[in-house]
Amino acid sequence: MLNPHLPEASPDLGPYHTRQHRANGGCNFHRACLELSQSLWLQEKPAQAILQLNKASMIPEQAAPYPALVWFLAHRKNHLFIGNPVRHFQHLASRMSGDHSKLRSWRAWACFHLAEISLPRSVFPRDQQQIDQEQLQIPVFRDIEKKLPSCDSSTLSVAKALAKNSAVTRP
Repeated sequence: MLNPHLPEASPDLGPYHTRQHRANGGCNFHRACLELSQSLWLQEKPAQAILQLNKASMIPEQAAPYPALVWFLAHRKNHLFIGNPVRHFQHLASRMSGDHSKLRSWRAWACFHLAEISLPRSVFPRDQQQIDQEQLQIPVFRDIEKKLPSCDSSTLSVAKALAKNSAVTRP
């Protein structure tokens, strides 16, 4: 099933699809990451599909693909490895480095909250050990939204609505 929030893509794409655009970044790299994400989903590799969404979020002038993430989480198949997206985004947000690290960290925190809304806490918990050991302060969603660029506003609004509609009860 195609993710309606991503461009259509061939189901047999591999890493070469993004490599050719990585050096230049920009919209071609962003689109290639989204296409590869779709392809990896079709290949039943949801964890890798989510990682491609992370890469697409590296481009500051392009909106982060929040709705695609929420759709993946809502349509995950239990027998396929997805990892723990809540923990993944917690670690990503709190350990970000490199180009545009502040923006990428805020985007990862947004994904963290979207994952928390979308997934059951009993199966996808936060990394409490990291929170305790590092005295990690997890920002609230409204503070995160203030730090994101305007290009993220519409995609984040759509994603929040999708997440609330597909939200699970978090015990």
